[in-house]
Amino acid sequence: MLFVLALVFSFAQAALPAQQTTAERTNYAETSTHADVLGFVDSLQRLGAGIRVGRLGLSPMDQVLLYKLICRQVAARFDMTASFLPKPVTGVNGSGMHTNLSVSQKGKNLFWDPKGADKLSKMGWKFIDRILTSGQDICLLFNPSVNAYRRLDPHFEAPNQIKASAVDRGSMIRIPIGNDKSARIEVRSIAPDANPYIAIYTMFRTGFEGPIESSNGEKRRDRTKFLPDNIYDGIRLFKGSKFAADLLGETVHKRYADLKLASADRCPKALGALIKIPEIQFHHEVTNQYLWSKF
Repeated sequence: MLFVLALVFSFAQAALPAQQTTAERTNYAETSTHADVLGFVDSLQRLGAGIRVGRLGLSPMDQVLLYKLICRQVAARFDMTASFLPKPVTGVNGSGMHTNLSVSQKGKNLFWDPKGADKLSKMGWKFIDRILTSGQDICLLFNPSVNAYRRLDPHFEAPNQIKASAVDRGSMIRIPIGNDKSARIEVRSIAPDANPYIAIYTMFRTGFEGPIESSNGEKRRDRTKFLPDNIYDGIRLFKGSKFAADLLGETVHKRYADLKLASADRCPKALGALIKIPEIQFHHEVTNQYLWSKF
């Protein structure tokens, strides 16, 4: 049995005047989940599964970090900084890391069913249902910064509704038009500053193994339920989630929540209309970029 997990990322970003012009070091040691991730990858490989690797031998997660690194280096040459903050500027739509994914077996797209709802197979819908069921619990893994919750503002086409739709861009998951080769789902609620390794691990682990609510599937997909609109609610839901603890392991689960709370406490609780200095000053990507300049 062979599964191929196909992933496509799309970014939006803004260019801001540079305060730092050195390359970013994408250091994610603060939230190391290597043992858990490798354990899940091993279990997929035992089933004959694998993540499609690009021409350069890089996984999609590696490519995300390489893309961001190159953007920063090119921007630095023009005395600019490529910003991957989810909401670098208020009053306009934020930036996201929309992630398109599908699963195939022996060249057959398992998400495709010409007779299914929105031409998605039962497997595809179950994958969606599991992510929607745990949407609030895993939101902090997709939106790990204070600034990320500025983006989840419904006034700016933000995907803050925990539902799936082929047309509603406010939905957490969108189902693009596809065929037997391109059928996929698009998870739109991931911030561009999310750790891609944790985000992808979370999506596939949740989609394959996560719980499913007992309520009617179609009603669950269409109902109006929302992702948290601030990091404190995101942390509270994450800390109280048994699934999130199982996902990362108790030690990493607690440590991750503690780190995010420490970051949140450095910023004003009432964010207001303007981007606050601590949102950038204590942002993990800026910290990594700053640390890199010291070597």
